[in-house]
Parts: sequence; C-alpha cells; structure tokens
Amino acid sequence: MEMPITAPPRKGRGALSNAVGRFEPQQRVATDDGWGSADEAPPPLATVLTVDSTRTIIARNNSPDVGFDRSINPYRGCEHGCVYCFARPTHAYLGLSPGLDFESRIFVKPEAARLLEAELAKPGYSCRPIAMGTNTDPYQPTERKLAITRSILEVLRAHNHPVCIVTKSALIQRDIDILSDMAAKRLASVSLSVTTLDRGLARSMEPRCATPERRLETIRALTDAGIPTGVLAAPMIPALNDSELEAILTASMKAGAISAGYVLLRLPHEVKALFREWLETHAPGRAKHVLSLITEMHGGKAYDAQWGSRMTGQGHYAEVLRIRFELACKRLGLRHRGGTGPLETRLFRKPARKGEQLRLL
Repeated sequence: MEMPITAPPRKGRGALSNAVGRFEPQQRVATDDGWGSADEAPPPLATVLTVDSTRTIIARNNSPDVGFDRSINPYRGCEHGCVYCFARPTHAYLGLSPGLDFESRIFVKPEAARLLEAELAKPGYSCRPIAMGTNTDPYQPTERKLAITRSILEVLRAHNHPVCIVTKSALIQRDIDILSDMAAKRLASVSLSVTTLDRGLARSMEPRCATPERRLETIRALTDAGIPTGVLAAPMIPALNDSELEAILTASMKAGAISAGYVLLRLPHEVKALFREWLETHAPGRAKHVLSLITEMHGGKAYDAQWGSRMTGQGHYAEVLRIRFELACKRLGLRHRGGTGPLETRLFRKPARKGEQLRLL
C-alpha cells in the first residue's frame, strides 16, 4: 500500500505541497515509490510569469469591514510565499494549486497603466481612494524588473488620484519620488505589514519578504519623505506571534509609524491544510495548541467568513487581543488603522478621452 508523504520545505518557498484546488475533479497525493526518492531534496522551484490578458484593472467590492471600495492588483499570485496568505485560494479559479503554484506561477498585468487611464476617463467614474496590496503584494520580487506598480502610480499622480498601499517589501522605497509628490497633496498613504520581529520565524513563514529590520527601515524612509505611514501587525497568530503585538507596534512607532492596525489569521478554503502542514513541520510542538485557539477565535471553525468578525475573531482570546492592541496604541500615540487621515479626492482630473478637446488649466 502506498503511503502519502509530506515533502520537505523548498528553499525560498512557504508552502510545502501543491495539492490541486477545490474545483478540480481529481486529487494529487505524493507517495513513496520505495526507491528512496522521497528522501531526496526537492529541486529548486523556478518562478514562471504569464501575461494576464484582463480587460479591466479596477476591482470593486462592497465589504463593510474594509476601508475601500476599489482596488488594483498588478499581479495574481505572490512570490513572497507567505504560507498564511488568505489570497492563495484565488489560484484555484485558474485551475492551479493554492500551494506552491500560487507563489511560483505568477500572472502579470503589463497593460495595467493603460487600462487604468481608460477606466479613469470613463464619464461615470467617481473618484475615491484606490487600494493596492489588499490581495497580493504590489511590490513582490518581479516588480523590480517589470515596474508595473510604478507605472500605475505614474498614472495616478498625473491625474491627482488618491492611493493607499499595503506592502511587506522594501522595494516601495524605489517609488518614494512619486509617493512623496502625491503625499504633499494628501493623495497617498502606506502601511507596512510587519508579522514578526523574529528573523527565523519570518524566514520560514514568509520566505521572500523583506526582513523585519528592512520593513522598519522602510517605515522610517517613507516617513522621512513626508509620506503618511502606518504599520499593520498581520496576521496575528495565537500562540505563535501574537505575544509580539506590543513589540511590533513599539518598534514601528519608533521607526516613524503614525497609525496601526492588526488582523487575525484567516484560513479560508485550502489555506487551512497548507498552514497546518507548515505548522506540523516548523512548529510541531505548538501545532495542536495554535490550531485549537484559531478554532476557538472563529466560533468553533477553522475560519468564519462573517463580516464584522472575520478580521478580529470572537471569544475571550480575541477580546484580550483587541484590548491589548487598543491599550498599546493609546500608550504609543498610534492612531487606529486608517488614522493616517482621509485622502484628497477633490483634486482629481479625469484623463482626456480620445477625440476630446484638452481642458485649459
């Protein structure tokens, strides 16, 4: 009888496996063929880029517990490889695995800037802040070469359109020239996601992200450039990194952060199995306790998608975490997430449409 096996971690990758998504009619199970192949180190996994031929670039949502109604994702999939990423299940819609495929099969949108300008020019378009980094990171490694995010920011700056960005990457410092110009008009704000200050934990949990120190340096660089910058302590994972909450907020405040937020770990669909697999490999002594607390904070389930509680959880442990966060923010003088202040929408200038006479300034 063939026995399923768990593959060892791959260097630079967060997920350990590559099980098919929930919409596929078949399942894949890795097994030992008896020739010792399961004992061999897996080969390096190359990143494959594919052009996404989307016809629109602005995604809309009506979720009442997020502070935006529109967003842009220049990439589908994320090479950062954060094992806990709640966006992983979106790769199942592409017929790919939310596991290793999600962090190695990246879909890129090279036409994003052109599409954005066309959408902004539509007669019915009404200006409200656009969020970036809400699904996958706009500054993941391939952005260094492709600069799709930068091209989007250039369009937004040209038309005085506000943007708010969440990232884990120090690469955002490359675009300080654009963001500082926009911030001077109250058109830009940034949040750095800091999950842990422990380099070892960060390396195994989010392998291709900037180190915790580099993220704090980035907060300082953005703040010094006049860009309103906050910290997002996310995700908070009970019995794994939640004890660091106050330390993360304190270090970020010292680096220049003016606002803060936190989000509880979310394990939708395939992420539950991927995270369990990671825990049992990297923190086997804590795995059962961590998963028990996660279930407790989500009303007896691994994940509760209910609006209003999906981000912060429920129950005693979740309430203690909320109180700790609020007390730390009060002590440190940090505003709650979104406290960087409202962004300006009145300066927006709609792009000229083809054949339209240019407006006098």
